[in-house]
Amino acid sequence: MSIGLNHTIVHSRDQRRSAVFFSEILGLEPPRRYAHFDVVQLDNGVTLDFMDSDSAIEVQHYAFLVDEHEFDAIFERIQERSIPFWADPQHQLANEINTNDGGRGLYFDDPSGHRLEIITRPYGSGG
Repeated sequence: MSIGLNHTIVHSRDQRRSAVFFSEILGLEPPRRYAHFDVVQLDNGVTLDFMDSDSAIEVQHYAFLVDEHEFDAIFERIQERSIPFWADPQHQLANEINTNDGGRGLYFDDPSGHRLEIITRPYGSGG
């Protein structure tokens, strides 16, 4: 058996709102309820298990590798919702898309402040 990531917990201010945001913006199936989590299933079998947190949210970074068609669709949804986006993780290059490794990428935040990224080429893949 090979080792692979199965799931991770995403702490949120409003788990349902965050789970719905992720599923809608990424074009995935709506979240399902499992125990006290709202679960978003990614296409590679990994789940994001959203959980409410009463404590301060420690901002995390979640990067998603997508193909060119998915990038266009996600970018369109970002623009339709007027979600701010950047070409860099420091949020300095507003309203720009990067072309790292010959692909495209951008950063945006979820409702709890987590930093999300979509890229069409893995880092270090050249281009």
